[in-house]
Amino acid sequence: MTRVAAIDCGTNSVRLLIADIVTGPDGGRLTDVERRMEIVRLGEGVDETGRLSPAALQRTFTAMRGYAELIERHGSETGEGPIKTRVVATSATRDAENRADFVSGVVEIFGVVPEVITGDEEAALSFTGATRELAELRPARPYLVVDIGGGSTEFVLGSSAVQAARSIDIGCVRMTERHLRDGDPPSPEQISNAVADIDAALAEVRRTVPVDEARTLVGLAGSVTTVSGIAMDLPEYDSDRIHLSRITAAQVHEVTRRLLHATRAERAEIGVMHPGRVDVIGAGALILDRIMREYGFGAVVVSERDILDGIAWSLV
Repeated sequence: MTRVAAIDCGTNSVRLLIADIVTGPDGGRLTDVERRMEIVRLGEGVDETGRLSPAALQRTFTAMRGYAELIERHGSETGEGPIKTRVVATSATRDAENRADFVSGVVEIFGVVPEVITGDEEAALSFTGATRELAELRPARPYLVVDIGGGSTEFVLGSSAVQAARSIDIGCVRMTERHLRDGDPPSPEQISNAVADIDAALAEVRRTVPVDEARTLVGLAGSVTTVSGIAMDLPEYDSDRIHLSRITAAQVHEVTRRLLHATRAERAEIGVMHPGRVDVIGAGALILDRIMREYGFGAVVVSERDILDGIAWSLV
């Protein structure tokens, strides 16, 4: 057994997984020790300014300091010294002119250099994390794994390994800032502009990823899991019920319609809604809805396992 710590710093959130991993001939098993998430909006304004703001960096570093304390505490429990740790940063940091400020802050907090990974690397880690636990469902292969982040969305096609992958700059924060932030609720014109932007990106994905070969759509990250919770009418967020749930295209479309026609106050009252997703969930749901419509999927399998789990697996 190996205890590891994985940190995923995205455009909207920074997440921690401390896990015990047992490897073996059957592929191994990952058991959570701690799984945390903080909405920090690191990518706030990056699409417009090209820089990480001082306020966004400060929010991110505050969350990370709390994570560093957890890593140290759980490392001492093993009696084997510091936990092997990997920090991965994705879309917002890739795009920022001042990413060196982010790197130096992470080194100070964790003592490791963060890896500002490419979209292809992000896609491969997401695929590993998402598909390790799918065997019990026996879904048809190949899978199209879709990770809807804050700044970008990753598309990965594969069965047991990655066949093709593409990262494209549509995400719940980016689409909100471009198209939906000035309406409460957004106007039909704003929604139409967002749809056109998303559909153009999906057409671009189709040029490099043979999405029509996929037999099962697997959806990852907070926008997808929140849509699942709303579709199931859960009174509060329930990870166990959401993980490996199957949501139909009709359910996704209805939830998306509901979210885009709701005011901010109405969205905030939804039981499964994380406060940090209230402003961006409409765009996240719309991205999922357009993926299912454009690529012809009748359902999506929702996974709570994603790039964070892939980072953890990469440490053993």
